[in-house]
Amino acid sequence: MAFSVLLGALGAAQAATAADCTPKVSAEHLVAPGKLQMSTNPTLPPQQFIDEKGELQGLNVELGRAIAKKLCLDMEFVRMDMPPMLPALKAKRFDGIDTGMFWTEERSKLMFMIPYAQQAISIYTSPDSKLEISKFEDLAGHTVGIETATYQEKQAKLLNEKMVAAGMKPIEFRSFKTASETTAALKAGQVEAGINIDETARVLEEKGLAKIKVQGLNGTDITIDFIDRTLAEAVAKALVELNADGTYDKLFDTFKMTRLKDRNFAIRGPGPAQ
Repeated sequence: MAFSVLLGALGAAQAATAADCTPKVSAEHLVAPGKLQMSTNPTLPPQQFIDEKGELQGLNVELGRAIAKKLCLDMEFVRMDMPPMLPALKAKRFDGIDTGMFWTEERSKLMFMIPYAQQAISIYTSPDSKLEISKFEDLAGHTVGIETATYQEKQAKLLNEKMVAAGMKPIEFRSFKTASETTAALKAGQVEAGINIDETARVLEEKGLAKIKVQGLNGTDITIDFIDRTLAEAVAKALVELNADGTYDKLFDTFKMTRLKDRNFAIRGPGPAQ
């Protein structure tokens, strides 16, 4: 099914939500009754991005809308950068985070994390770069752009620490808020390479903005995240239903992202003390 046709069909189906059924999550578990409010950082195509009309698009956007429909809630997205998301979630400014956050044991103690897909890390350069990179260690002594407060930043810096401990030259990291800023710095020659998730790197390469040199590094699951256990459990159940009715597969085919291996849609980790 064509991208626009699928999204049009999903959009029409999702237009009738709370008006046609009773919300499956009661008001005390939501920031606003009858609404599912989720934060997203729309700078990572094909996960979430802004199209030429200024509209939110992407796998996480459509999956969030499909979850809201299953729960008979109206979907509302809050656009914001990654760093303030967790503090804002704890402050209950919105219900959850829908931006493809990587699962880690540390994070699983701060919020209820539900894995729903997989991602790994790519290293890329400008299309005309002569820099030879076949493994992460080849970045030693070079200047690399990366998004701040992300899984890929943390993993890259841990790998860099191991390199330095082994006697190699350190990487000079330059942090940016978005993939677009990293790409702009790469184009301007301010950095020699960039690091981001595989899917975003592929989009950049398809647009002629980058050349992927290494991909599939340090793969892990990505999650949708909540501060309220009852809501998280309801969302996990909705994901099970979306998998059963074929919506999950349709969306992942459309956006060419990697499915969760075991399809075990459930909270992973202890979550915050309630």
